[in-house]
Amino acid sequence: MSIVWYYDFVSPFAWLQWPKVKALAASRPVTLRPILLAGLLDRHGQKGPAEIPGKREFTYRHALWRARQAGQPLRFPPAHPFNPLAALRLCIAAGTTVAATDAIFEWIWGQGNAGDSIEALAPVAARLGIDDPAAAIKDASTKTQLRAHFDAAVAENVFGVPTLSLDGRLFWGDDAHAFALACLEDPTLWDEPEMHRLATLPIGAERKA
Repeated sequence: MSIVWYYDFVSPFAWLQWPKVKALAASRPVTLRPILLAGLLDRHGQKGPAEIPGKREFTYRHALWRARQAGQPLRFPPAHPFNPLAALRLCIAAGTTVAATDAIFEWIWGQGNAGDSIEALAPVAARLGIDDPAAAIKDASTKTQLRAHFDAAVAENVFGVPTLSLDGRLFWGDDAHAFALACLEDPTLWDEPEMHRLATLPIGAERKA
């Protein structure tokens, strides 16, 4: 089964799911695909939770509570939301490895450091062995790869991050990880009659644009 994880370093919930994805990757091949969440939001005409007053504050508190429940460190960076482009490109320049993903997530969410520029991420780049991070994130192949990841997400109808794709079946959010593992263990769960019925459930009312 093809297992792909789509994520953006701007998402605290991607940080919360990351240890579970690492554990999964230790036993099965998992393809890591960092993508720009803002591009998905624009494509679907949506706002992110951090762009909606009230929801923003709740989301931050909920993420912190979930981290504490899981015994996982979480410290928000100096400002949020932030532009994650440098972090995404750095990850790709470093090979999109578990080690690179881990280092960037830990820097931003484990320690609460800024991740919005290559200058802010310089210590991480040094640990990853990238001597000229500014040049690395400007490299044409790095930009092309990030775009390819986004195109792959669009092709799979990904609408948010983090999303775990199991042969194209999408599990959105850290809180859906247990559901994904259950379907990974028993793929017939997805094929139950009631699961199929939900896919064709009629829309009863629609808001006018």
